Amino acid sequence: MKILVVGGGGREHALVWKIAQSPLAEKVYCAPGNPGIAELAECVAIGAEDVDGLLAFAKENAIDLTVVGPEAPLTKGIADRFKEAGLLIFGPSEAAAQVEGSKAFSKDLMAKYNIPTAAYGNFDDRDAAVAFIKEQGAPIVVKADGLAAGKGVILAQTEEEAIQAVDEIMVDGKFGDAGNRVVIEEFLYGEEASFFAFTDGKRVLPLASAQDHKQVWEGDKGPNTGGMGTYSPAPVVTDEIYQQILDKVLQPTVDGLAAEGCPYCGILFIGLMIKDGVATVLEYNARFGDPECQSLMMRMKSDLVPVLLACAKGELDVSELEWHDKAAVCVVMASGGYPASYEKGFEILGLDKAAMMDNLTVFHAGTSEQDGKIVNTGGRVLGVTGTGTTVAEAIETAYAGVGAITWEGVHFRKDIGQKALNR
Repeated sequence: MKILVVGGGGREHALVWKIAQSPLAEKVYCAPGNPGIAELAECVAIGAEDVDGLLAFAKENAIDLTVVGPEAPLTKGIADRFKEAGLLIFGPSEAAAQVEGSKAFSKDLMAKYNIPTAAYGNFDDRDAAVAFIKEQGAPIVVKADGLAAGKGVILAQTEEEAIQAVDEIMVDGKFGDAGNRVVIEEFLYGEEASFFAFTDGKRVLPLASAQDHKQVWEGDKGPNTGGMGTYSPAPVVTDEIYQQILDKVLQPTVDGLAAEGCPYCGILFIGLMIKDGVATVLEYNARFGDPECQSLMMRMKSDLVPVLLACAKGELDVSELEWHDKAAVCVVMASGGYPASYEKGFEILGLDKAAMMDNLTVFHAGTSEQDGKIVNTGGRVLGVTGTGTTVAEAIETAYAGVGAITWEGVHFRKDIGQKALNR
């Protein structure tokens, strides 16, 4: 099979890494890819949102399966375009991808199908949003309705912070058109977890549990990021909570989307808050999490390609995935200043040393090659991922890898995985 992976970040590097191991994968392409991906696949200079260019490439090269990594091309309808052309693609339709593309759509879906979530209001008028904040009080959560690269959620501790967030989103246009509408919701307490499942629109195939670290600083402090690190499995997801997620969240979501006329085919990523043995939905995403994908791919024993293919064909008949009996921890190494402005173009040193370490894989995210050197070009630059028989061992391996790598201004959290140890 010829397989095309769309995207160029750490998630796509992890997907290419896993797909390339499959005996079914004769040739793997990635568009646009990155220097790490280039060691495993042929990188093609087509942007992830260039749907016309990607479709033309897939036709010209007789691609058997396209796997979409990021959310933006999904919300632009890439899956619909490929299917119309008779091409197999893994990823939801434009209508189904609204679960991530519009927080208002997803909240209304949860309300309609009795999926547990925080109380909320949707607003396209600034004054109405402010009035709601004053009525509800703080702490409260303000979200840009559309895609904002994981940064459109503000956890406001005071009413003033919440109103400032509304003004930044709706008046100042901090997130562009994504902020034409806001969702304001109840502040939930507890511990976050990430839950993933493959689905063909009817059947579901859950993955192992994982936990992300969203805030930029240790102790979950500072602004939200796209993710500063993950570990899998996540002990907070007990067997009872796992079953609760399947019965009360996952299947009702898939059934609800089908009932709305937009069956969901692909990977469904559910962000959850867990408190007192109860899981409540924070948000949906229409793709693999980044960096959760890195941890999960390192642990997955099953061949990924047959599952992707079955979902794309609408014939998911796999009842269970096999997992290596080990833990995985991914530590994100970011550019100094991220998630705000940061400097690019610094040479990354120590990648060769890290590559020699056992049970460690370095996934590239925001890197490029300049004059034969690998340099930082993004906010999140590398996902240094270690495995071990326990989470503690995996943490030790991951941070040994982090210790081998450096560049000017590099920033990373030093407490990834500590929540698991605390349990």
